[in-house]
Amino acid sequence: MKDQNCFVDGISTALPPLAIAQEEGAAFLKKNFSARLRPGSIKLMEKVFAHPSVKSRRFAFTDAGSLVDEDPDKRVERFTRWALRLSAEAGRAALKRAGLAPRDISGLVVNTCTGYLCPGLSTYLIEEMGLGRSVKAYDLVGSGCGGAVPNLQLAGALAREKPEGAVLSVSVEICSCTFQMGDDASLIISNAIFGDGAGAAVVRARPGGFALVDSASRFAPEYREDIRFVHRNGQLHNQLSARLPGLAAQTAGALVQELLAANGLARGSISRWAVHPGGENVINSVQDKLGLAARDMRCTRKVLSGLGNMSSATVWFILREMELEGLRPGELVVMLAFGAGLSAHAYLLRKV
Repeated sequence: MKDQNCFVDGISTALPPLAIAQEEGAAFLKKNFSARLRPGSIKLMEKVFAHPSVKSRRFAFTDAGSLVDEDPDKRVERFTRWALRLSAEAGRAALKRAGLAPRDISGLVVNTCTGYLCPGLSTYLIEEMGLGRSVKAYDLVGSGCGGAVPNLQLAGALAREKPEGAVLSVSVEICSCTFQMGDDASLIISNAIFGDGAGAAVVRARPGGFALVDSASRFAPEYREDIRFVHRNGQLHNQLSARLPGLAAQTAGALVQELLAANGLARGSISRWAVHPGGENVINSVQDKLGLAARDMRCTRKVLSGLGNMSSATVWFILREMELEGLRPGELVVMLAFGAGLSAHAYLLRKV
């Protein structure tokens, strides 16, 4: 195996305080948007919100009413405020768990797909967290729900470049800042499964947490229109196709096969699977394609149930859940995420 003597440690997460149960969310949308929707759309909304795979989610606002015809400028301000708050909270917790101070951080990588800032969120974090002004900072966009793994790939490269330092890897998504409602199944389903949150971890040469063994990415741009954000009237609208579960499983399956073969491993060599929960149908398709048992998706389903799909941040919550359950030294874990593009990314980790 291609152990590169680099480790990810201090995995931490952050959530906004407002929790909304699915039945509350459905009632709010029916009250405020039924007049704008056709009967078929209302019936679909009732069906997806009643599905047991998601029980509740967290949101980065104090008043759900602010979502109704939210002013675009206020939405950008809300994204900026909450993305900084959650990423800083997760980042500080990651440093604390790894036994580091802000001055120890030599690199910073931040990814998000639910808002755009220039200068990037990394510059806000440098100021908010008191990081060194000469830190190497990068902002990644465009990977959608799969963004945490490319982030980790870059963080690992930076950590190997400066072994005496440490790199902070942050994934933050304010999915509620892409909220739209209309007679579009993509929007209705998105409004039933996505939530807000952030995850962070420290990457460095010092052993701890998980060893970064190897990673792989796979792109299928011919399926770009099946999962992406599109701009309408200057705002982001999520676009999901009905064939997405099969396409995600096909792409993820080929990726995992490539990663395991490159490291001389069989599927049975992997103890745990941190699989991004794209939704119930996507989970089922990926599980079947990879030949996984129900227990292999336990942490994935637990996070989806309590917090929904937080886009790229979600896999950090799943890995943290695995740590809380307990992992034995030497166990191999595959961190698997997929999203816009269509793209899929995987990291092979070994518990230290």
